[in-house]
Amino acid sequence: MTLRPPPDQDIIVVGASGDLAARKLIPALYNLEAEDLLPKGGAIVGYAKAELDDDAFRAHARDAVTKFSRTALDESVFTRFARRLRFVSAQRGLEALRAELSGDRRLAYLAVPASAFADLITGFGAAQLAQGTSVIIEKPFGRDLASARALNETLHGVFPEARVFRIDHYLGKETVQNLLVFRFGNAIFERIWNRDCIQQVEITVAEELGVEQRGAFYEETGAIRDIVQNHLFQLLSIAAMEPPTSFDAESLRNEKVKVLRAVPPLEPAHVVRGQYAAGTSEGEKVPGYREEPGVDAHSSTETYAAMRLSVDSWRWSGVPFLLRTGKRLRRRETSIVISFRPVPLHLFSGTHVGHLEHNRLIVRIQPDEGIAVSFVAKRPGPTVVTQSVHMDFSYGESFKVSPPEAYERLLHDALEGDHTLFIREDEVERGWEIVEPVLEAPPPITFYPAGTWGPTEAAAVARPRHWHEFDDAAEKQR
Repeated sequence: MTLRPPPDQDIIVVGASGDLAARKLIPALYNLEAEDLLPKGGAIVGYAKAELDDDAFRAHARDAVTKFSRTALDESVFTRFARRLRFVSAQRGLEALRAELSGDRRLAYLAVPASAFADLITGFGAAQLAQGTSVIIEKPFGRDLASARALNETLHGVFPEARVFRIDHYLGKETVQNLLVFRFGNAIFERIWNRDCIQQVEITVAEELGVEQRGAFYEETGAIRDIVQNHLFQLLSIAAMEPPTSFDAESLRNEKVKVLRAVPPLEPAHVVRGQYAAGTSEGEKVPGYREEPGVDAHSSTETYAAMRLSVDSWRWSGVPFLLRTGKRLRRRETSIVISFRPVPLHLFSGTHVGHLEHNRLIVRIQPDEGIAVSFVAKRPGPTVVTQSVHMDFSYGESFKVSPPEAYERLLHDALEGDHTLFIREDEVERGWEIVEPVLEAPPPITFYPAGTWGPTEAAAVARPRHWHEFDDAAEKQR
C-alpha cells in the first residue's frame, strides 16, 4: 500500500523545546514533509515553558534537523516545513494555544515527563481543546497498576479511547513489523513456531550508554518500569502471538493482549535486578550508577533486569521466555533469539564431532536490522568436523535503503487515525499486573561492572540452559 498525506489537521508538540522533540519528533516531522506525508493543510505548533517566538522556534527546529535527522537538511524542504511552524509559550496557557489553531482536527503529542500527563489532559478538557483532538502519550504509562488505571480514567474523562495513542517506538521499527510477515507469511517458519520445535526464547534490550544526564528521572523509574513493562512485553507479545483473523488494528491488538493474559505474574525468585558499577566502556573509564549526577549515593534502583517467565498457552506450554535489559552493557543490542530443540539422535558419535550447537534464529532489531539463521555444516576435509554457520538477511544490504525512523511511521499512523502499532489500555494494565509482584517485593540489587553483559547472578535465570552469547565467534562473522 502506498502511503498518502493524512487528512488536514494541526499538530501540537507539547514539550517542543525538550530533548525528545529535538532528537526525534521534529526530525521525524521534517522527513514526513520531505516525503509529502504530512497533511496538506495545518500548522505544527510547539508548546513549552520556554519563551520563544515563531522565528526562534524555527531556528530551534533547523538545529534539530541538522543534528538529528536521518536525511540531510534540504533548504527547499525546510522552507516549506518552516512555514508550518508556530510557537506558544506555556506561560500564556492552553487558551492561547487554542487561539493559534485554525482547523477542527488536531493531533497533540505529549512529549513531557509522565508526571505532567494528568494535569495536561485535564487542562485540554478545561480549555475546550479536546474536541477534535487525538493525543499521543509516551511511556511509561503510569508507575504501577493503580496509577495506570487512574491515568486511563483521567484520559477517558476527556478523550475517547478511539482518540488515544499510547506510543512505544519499538513497534514502529521495521524489523518488529517484519516479524509478523516473517512468521505468518512463510510456511517453513510458521510450522515450527511452537513448543514442539522451540526450546527457548530470549529477548534482549541492551544499551551501551548509562543514564547520562537523566539520573533523577531514572531514580524514579528503573529498568523494569522503563523497558520491561513496555518495550520487552511488546516484543514478547509479537513473538508469541497467534495469527490474527485479519490485519486490522483491533484483531492484531486482541492477539497481543491474549499473550499477556497467558503470562502469569512474575515471581520475584525468577528475577535478577542489577546496577552498574564503575568500569570500562569502549575503552574509556566510566562511573558507576551511584556516581552519576542526580542519583542517590545509596540507590537501590535497578539499571539491569533479567527474568524468566512462561506463556501458558497451547502453543508455548513448557517453553521458557528469558527477558533481559540493562544500561552500560557491552554493546547496544536489541534482538529476539529463538533456540530450537536439539536433534533427537546424535548420529556422529565416534567421529571428531564434539558438541552440536542448537539451531538458532536471531531477529536483530537494532542496531543492524536483520534476521539470521544458524545451522550446523561440515567443514571441508576428509573427516567429519562440524561448524555452526550463518545465513544472514540485512535490511541495508538487501533493500539498499535506510528504513524510516520509527517515529516517522508512528506519527503518520496517528495522523491517519490508525491504532495498529499503538498500545491499548488493557495491554498497558496487563503489563503492570505481570510486574506488580516484583515492584511490591523487589529482589536485592546485584552489581556488575560497566562494559559487561550484566551480573553473573543472571545466569541462574536461564538454568538449566544459558543466555545466548553475543560475543562468540559466530556472531562476529556478521
